Amino acid sequence: MNPYLSVIVPAYKQEKTIAQDLHRIRKVLSQLRRSSELICVVDGLVDKTLENASTVKGVKAVGYQTNKGKGHAIRYGMARSKGKIIAFIDAGMDIDPNGLSMILEHFEWYKADIIIGSKRHPASKVYYPWPRRILSWGYQLLVKVLFGLNVRDTQTGLKCYKAEVIKQILPKLTINHYAFDIEMLVLANRIVFTRIYEAPIEFK
Repeated sequence: MNPYLSVIVPAYKQEKTIAQDLHRIRKVLSQLRRSSELICVVDGLVDKTLENASTVKGVKAVGYQTNKGKGHAIRYGMARSKGKIIAFIDAGMDIDPNGLSMILEHFEWYKADIIIGSKRHPASKVYYPWPRRILSWGYQLLVKVLFGLNVRDTQTGLKCYKAEVIKQILPKLTINHYAFDIEMLVLANRIVFTRIYEAPIEFK
């Protein structure tokens, strides 16, 4: 039976912390009332990240030789996922993985197509410098003007999609590096997957 939730973790040059990060995410998933799978995609085999990720029980660790960018790594994992809901979360744990449970609750509350972890949600707990906040606000204003996305934060590394959304947009995605998040959201929105909502996170 396929899992309800697939979680993709892109990783690059994180041999020292990846096992600890995956254990932490795995613990969160084990407490959910839904079945899940955890896929770690190593974006370039330049150190022992893949080897160390493979030691974590219950994790499917995959990778490829050459670094191709976070967007490519996430697409690579999504293409190999089997869940009805497909999420990704950054390694490094800047984002508390407990936010995954909140994401799933928001999916059910709103009957959503996409849920975005948002630093600007009123219930979020965010700890990062004011200069970075100002740059982020300016960037999001530009995104709204250019693409018409009615969301306050497109760049946080925790997002969750219905599998049907991924099935339709995955063949059309091309951006491997910065702004791949926006490409995914814009394409989904244009295909009329417009039920896009934000959920709170804890971000450091």
